[in-house]
Amino acid sequence: MITKFKLLCASSAGAIMLTAVPALAQSTGAGATADAQPTGDAPADIVVTGLRASLGKAADIKRNSDNVVDSIVADDIGKFPDPTVAAALQRVPGVQVTVGDNNEIVGPIIRGLGDILTTLDGREIFTGTGRGFSYQDLPAEALAGADVYKSSSANLIEGGVAGQIDLRLHKPFDFKGFTVAANAQGIITSNTDHVSPKLGLLVSDRFDTGIGEMGLLADVSYSSNLFNRPVAFNCDFRADPQGAPGVYAPTCVGGLNQQGRYERKQANLAWQWQASPDLQIYANALGTAYHSKWASVFLIDDVFGGKFSNVDKSSNCGDFVVNNAGFFPARNGLKADGTPNFTEANHMENLCLANSFTSTGHGGFTSTQAHNDRTEVYVLSGGGKFSHGPWALNLDLSYQHSRVRNQNFILDTLKPAGGITTVVDGVNIDGGTKYHDTVNGLDNAAGFGLSPLNQDNIRDTGKEFAAKLDGSYKLGGLLDQIQFGARFANHSAKHQQSLGGTCGPDQHPVCGTLLTNVGILPPDFMIHSAGIPSVDGGLGVFAPNQDILRDPAFQDKLRALYGLGTGWPAFTPDRSFDANEKTYTGYLQVKYEIPLGGGVKVDGLIGGRYTHTDLFIAGAAYVTPASTPANPKPAPVLTPFSASTSDNDFLPNASARVRFGGGLQARFNYSRTIARPSFGSLNPGLSYLISTNILILPAGSGGNPNLKPQRSDGFDATLEYYFGKNSFVAFGGYYKNIKDRVISQSQVETINGFDYNITRPRNVGKVTLKGIEVSGQAFLDFLPGAFGGLGVFGNFTLADSEVKTPGDPLFGDPIQGVSKYNYNVGAMYEKYGITGRVAYTYRSSYYDENYGGTTLRPSGQVLVLNGVRAAGRLDASLGYEVIRGVTVTLNGTNLTKNGYRSYYGDPALPRDHRFDDSTYSLGISAKF
Repeated sequence: MITKFKLLCASSAGAIMLTAVPALAQSTGAGATADAQPTGDAPADIVVTGLRASLGKAADIKRNSDNVVDSIVADDIGKFPDPTVAAALQRVPGVQVTVGDNNEIVGPIIRGLGDILTTLDGREIFTGTGRGFSYQDLPAEALAGADVYKSSSANLIEGGVAGQIDLRLHKPFDFKGFTVAANAQGIITSNTDHVSPKLGLLVSDRFDTGIGEMGLLADVSYSSNLFNRPVAFNCDFRADPQGAPGVYAPTCVGGLNQQGRYERKQANLAWQWQASPDLQIYANALGTAYHSKWASVFLIDDVFGGKFSNVDKSSNCGDFVVNNAGFFPARNGLKADGTPNFTEANHMENLCLANSFTSTGHGGFTSTQAHNDRTEVYVLSGGGKFSHGPWALNLDLSYQHSRVRNQNFILDTLKPAGGITTVVDGVNIDGGTKYHDTVNGLDNAAGFGLSPLNQDNIRDTGKEFAAKLDGSYKLGGLLDQIQFGARFANHSAKHQQSLGGTCGPDQHPVCGTLLTNVGILPPDFMIHSAGIPSVDGGLGVFAPNQDILRDPAFQDKLRALYGLGTGWPAFTPDRSFDANEKTYTGYLQVKYEIPLGGGVKVDGLIGGRYTHTDLFIAGAAYVTPASTPANPKPAPVLTPFSASTSDNDFLPNASARVRFGGGLQARFNYSRTIARPSFGSLNPGLSYLISTNILILPAGSGGNPNLKPQRSDGFDATLEYYFGKNSFVAFGGYYKNIKDRVISQSQVETINGFDYNITRPRNVGKVTLKGIEVSGQAFLDFLPGAFGGLGVFGNFTLADSEVKTPGDPLFGDPIQGVSKYNYNVGAMYEKYGITGRVAYTYRSSYYDENYGGTTLRPSGQVLVLNGVRAAGRLDASLGYEVIRGVTVTLNGTNLTKNGYRSYYGDPALPRDHRFDDSTYSLGISAKF
């Protein structure tokens, strides 16, 4: 990997040496949005057209910002450089992403940290009851660009220890006059072989009136996508299967298909009025809706319920602490110092991993989790900008309303023990387990019976009213400008949830009934799933039809069959909460500029932001009272919970930029940032499904009311050189000292007499994150003829992280979610109406969970970190302008079919293998 990066540096350095001329790019900084553009009879045309122009503007933003910023800018109206916002952000140095259930790239993180504040044109934006923003809520077609802030300053809203991402929408004053832009795409995915549409239309105009110039813009988009994401997995590893003592293997093997359809709709309206040369009034309205009808179609073969034969032992052997059931004793397997804790139920065994085996005479089940999910986000905003002489003021008012409605109707269908034979061809083949059923498998429709019915209903609402005043006074001289401001935000969140079902500890009589004996089931109730490549060669299994399970009339028939009431169960207090947070902030900073002679100048910011926060949260949880002689085993009692806190924080910042002339500059930044826990993370209530299978440890999640805010002191230094036409190379180093870092940790908890693997957040004390970043882009204009349209780009990030809290189980380990190495390399072409780009993105291994289940671990090993293997993605696009203003584009993403592959602490013990999609699209765009 390092060798590849050296090759990139060498090619970029060659281009730099051959094309270096004084930098030409001089543009607005990242803090200056499109609202601040000049107006009048001859407005500046800031519309970006073409790949090269967009990369040039992104370089201008990076160069002129007061902070450490990297940006992406749309190639043209409705033409973001990647199919989704998160996918485009993965090109930014230090930004990593993951793939969501619907096969879209989601969840950008900065230098391995996910505590990011997302803003929309400088206003905080979030999804549901969380503090973070779900990037699936906003289509890429709506955006003009996005800025990734890696350092902070007093004028930026507080809220992210990792950084801040500002998404920018189009405005009518972005354009000279009447403009119409339309785009249409057909997208086909390799996992579905189905063509899905994506459409967008923008209309904008500006015109003179008797009371000043006005502009109006309307931007709408629609997409509908069919998706399928196969996943293969192993359950916890367990010792001594029947017929094969001395080996360990997965308790069960299984998988799922996450398949269905989602629709995304968006409408953005913007109005601007230049009432006078000094005053601009504006208003914006944004509405987005994401609706998904999909299912997780599960299959599990309980191989430990059968007899093992044909076992091929590997050389992966060692000593393990094992309980009488063959699992790691999660509650008392180790002492505090990590040494084995031997009891009557715990003992030491020397075990070898089974490479492959046959399990005969076991059972299995399939399950359909039929989802009906909706997310809606509405943002109304308006304000005014006033500038006169040395004064500049901007008052902005905004209201946001985010709603999430998720309904999940779950039905399991069981094949009882004794009838299935499974051949595991390899426990660890390409990072996953490959197997097939040979007798009465789950791909055989006969013999299925009813099993558990569960219902999960969630309603989330998040609201925020915010008022923000930013101002500046131009002094000139060494203290060039005084900047000041204040903000008030009233943020409320309400979470409601109900979970209900049967066939749990108290078995309902209908459980086990053969489907052929259930009269209410329609003929097409059991259908064949799409299949998983490593399971039965992708043949698929029989499982309940997701469309039928979502039918409200049929749901009530099933509820009656299971003895449940009609409709969705009422929301329960132990899984619900209300929260309200009021934030008052003010800031003051000075912008200075010091000439040093010889054309060298130093400028920067020194200031601080003060914030006061009042938080109230109320919920409930079941708490088990202390035992007494009269009641040695008391039942849990529903106990209301509420907490009120007030926090005061001062967040200082200081920066210096040294401009040497000739395009060379150095930058130094310090800033303190804060990230408050999400409301859901503070709620002590639990969310879990009733345990129904004794061979599988069920899972759930809960909050932690004792969570503390995370605080970080961050230092950044860069050396940047801008040359030629839109070319640059930049070198940087960074260091973050983070206090009370929040991670996810799972541990076994007993609920109503049954064990569950419950994941909760917790603070880890002190962690550090340091590293280097190198980035650059160069256009090879010196090459003759058609070759002069070539360009290269690339970036590399080293992130070295460590938990520094003595006594913490993670002491000395990296931070959860942080890959040590990340890079992007690529080439581009733009000439003669042809635009093309190819990019490869790589992320090294990391861990994303501190797993606390019952999977076996070597003697003395305290933790099992869910490791994720290194991987890379290859994307490409090619466009041609057939006539002026009309372009046809062909795109491909994940051409290498990279997928997520995880393991239980040891790469030899696979956990998940997710078969991510490749997508291909053909589109046409027109602008007039």
